Amino acid sequence: MRHLTTSQRVFFQQVARAAFANPFSAERLDVDTTLAGGRSAANRIERVEGMMAAVAREVDALERNGLADIRRYDNEEREYMRTALLFDVFHRHIDALDNHIAEQVRAGDEPASTPFAPRLRDDLLRRGFSSEAALRYLAIFFQIRRAFYFIDRGLAGQSAAMRTFRERLWQNVFTRDIRWYDEYLSDRMEDFSTLLLGETGTGKGAAAAAIGRSGFIPFDPRQGRFKQSFTRAFIALNLSQFPETLVESELFGHRKGAFTGAVENYQGIFARSSPYGAILLDEVGDVAVPLQIKLLRVLQERRFTPVGSHEAQEFRGRVIAATNQPLAELRRAGRFRDDFYYRLCSDVIEVPTLSARLRDDSAELDILVREIVRRVIASDPDELAENIAARIRKSVGAEYTWPGNVRELEQAVRQIMLTGAYSPQQPDTSHTTSAFAALWQSGSWTATDLLAAYCRHLYDQLGTYEEVARRTRLDRRTVKKYIERAAS
Repeated sequence: MRHLTTSQRVFFQQVARAAFANPFSAERLDVDTTLAGGRSAANRIERVEGMMAAVAREVDALERNGLADIRRYDNEEREYMRTALLFDVFHRHIDALDNHIAEQVRAGDEPASTPFAPRLRDDLLRRGFSSEAALRYLAIFFQIRRAFYFIDRGLAGQSAAMRTFRERLWQNVFTRDIRWYDEYLSDRMEDFSTLLLGETGTGKGAAAAAIGRSGFIPFDPRQGRFKQSFTRAFIALNLSQFPETLVESELFGHRKGAFTGAVENYQGIFARSSPYGAILLDEVGDVAVPLQIKLLRVLQERRFTPVGSHEAQEFRGRVIAATNQPLAELRRAGRFRDDFYYRLCSDVIEVPTLSARLRDDSAELDILVREIVRRVIASDPDELAENIAARIRKSVGAEYTWPGNVRELEQAVRQIMLTGAYSPQQPDTSHTTSAFAALWQSGSWTATDLLAAYCRHLYDQLGTYEEVARRTRLDRRTVKKYIERAAS
């Protein structure tokens, strides 16, 4: 056994601290700066590159003396050197991991080949890790890099609200302490449901996808590739887009002949779920109470039965639920069951509004516009993005609240590309106001007429069934029924 010098011990303890820190946290920023010699960097990429170079130099110095091997250490030194050497191997293979993410996206649902895997595995074996541990850490390295990729690139913005949001998403994937995750929980995350709350258009779907595509996927050494493509790991279902009679079939599937129109067997979202990913139950606040009871039973027992069948099936994978409804109000009104809520709320994450993000940092608009333009034109968008951002500010002013959030901003960018300006459309409510007044004057309305007219009036103002449901504390489907009644 060998012992490190005092300066080496201090350095590698800091490396271990960096390995355990949330990469989106202020703590990780501080540790990276310390490891890079205290030198400030213009951006995160430069800071991380400086840190990686410093760690590589120290590990290379150990290797020249035959000391870059966990078997040469004991007790406390062995523990943090184990973490530090894993951290070093991971960063030496970051480019290969990033390339594999891109290759898997191109390949789609068939697991892509992994030509980098033997080199990464050999590096771990050379550092004293067992063959079994090397295969496991190969999979964890790929998971860590995937999670960073989807949380960082899939959710543009650098405001304080978004930095906190990214921290929460990372924690949702790897828990508060990645040591707990590594030792106890990597294959138990299906027991932790997530509830995403936020206004329409804030990006709840993108956040759910980042979680769902970041699960642990084992490496299969016989096939020389991961057991599943992460592109198959996430499935979303918007529960509000189907009639109530069909929602159960979309969730649990059905057998041929189960009801009129069931001409063949159909697999619902639970049957298609991946053991290495997650399903998103979007607009869960719109689910009727009887279906909440069935979902609660499925989440408790991890088993479901297709419509028209008596044969229970198992499902694996995480459950993410999302809603823009005020669940506290729905629970008080008895329209969202407490026991269903408590089954979903292992982690409750609030998605920040665009207005809140811009209050934190007005430059958030430039970042988001650049990302939207990049997706539209698929090339370097800087000059065009700057022009569009300037036109948006001129069109709406600094105090505009962006009621449609990022989804509205996306359409603002497209509108400026077509017309050169963005004009938020305020709905014309004069016709509903006059109709409402006439109904009032006639003295002949029923309670149903009144509610239908009021829902229509709000719909013309707010633009979505969801927002009307939030304002009236009614179920979305009920709101839709009243609005259609008022329009007929």
